[in-house]
Amino acid sequence: MDEAGRGPLAGPVFAACVVLPVDRPWLVEELRGLTDSKRLSHAARRSWARRLRGRPDVSIGVGWATVEEIERLDIHCATHLAMRRAVGRVRPPPDFLLVDGRPVPGLPAPSRAIVGGDGLSLSIAAASVIAKVVRDRYMAALDRRHPGYGFARHKGYGTREHLEALRRLGPCPAHRRSFAPVAAAVSWLPGLR
Repeated sequence: MDEAGRGPLAGPVFAACVVLPVDRPWLVEELRGLTDSKRLSHAARRSWARRLRGRPDVSIGVGWATVEEIERLDIHCATHLAMRRAVGRVRPPPDFLLVDGRPVPGLPAPSRAIVGGDGLSLSIAAASVIAKVVRDRYMAALDRRHPGYGFARHKGYGTREHLEALRRLGPCPAHRRSFAPVAAAVSWLPGLR
């Protein structure tokens, strides 16, 4: 399992759980080059996601936590919620989980947390790619719903373009108002407090 979207100022946090078949030794060769989504180009991530989704022996579950859940729970707990939802969508359910980062409480199966796991485990790398591709797609749709912020380009991260749009337009419903740059934009805009 891995997540995408913990750090941005807008949009949900997504998580993916990918179960690769363990009885296919040739799969390691077939997946050569699959790594942490941050090390892959946009086109490479999309290509890997298509390949993974096209395999009948690969099980994939995607979960997310909404902006409202992020605000209510905090980003840490909302990420864990998204991960539990992702595991719940995998069929058949996994009997053991490798999680990128720190331990996640309340998972439905035993797990092992691996810091930097998206660069060490093929299944975590696959989850990293799926979560990132799904979230990027969501942010492109959000860009159409809330034009002017550039969500399709920066995916909600605090880029100069995004911060300038926040100052100019104020936050939209997709923004995480508890995150400092968004809260700062709200604090000085009349009527948005």
